[in-house]
Amino acid sequence: MSEAAVAPSKVSGHTILAFDFGARWIGVAVGDTETRLANPLGMFEAAGASRCMAEVETLLREWRPERLVVGLPLAMDGSEHDMTRRARRFARRLEARFRLPVELADERLSSAAAEETFRETGLGARKRKQTIHALAAQIILQGYLDGSARR
Repeated sequence: MSEAAVAPSKVSGHTILAFDFGARWIGVAVGDTETRLANPLGMFEAAGASRCMAEVETLLREWRPERLVVGLPLAMDGSEHDMTRRARRFARRLEARFRLPVELADERLSSAAAEETFRETGLGARKRKQTIHALAAQIILQGYLDGSARR
């Protein structure tokens, strides 16, 4: 897992962790309900359920979130596909294992938005590959925080 962008002691409201679930990598972001800001944390390899849960457990110990958000990869027409089902399964595992509320957030276009952000910054392909999922998780969480502010 890459280093944290924000120190846990600086988070002021209720902490939320978000996950961009992918076939090979899982991106992670942290957000705060008081500031309503999301920050990318990093990503870890999606290599086996037990290893993934160990990574998540480490994050939960460090950040102590009140809830989790998992990006739900829907097709543009809103239909579900294999990755949608896998993300739902990941969310159910998180909820069962850690007994925290887990919410699903529509992640359509989050990866495209992350790619566009990287193109605008001029970062090289290698750096983009190392952080794209964390940025996608940040975009998912920021959308979630913005949406909850309107509710």
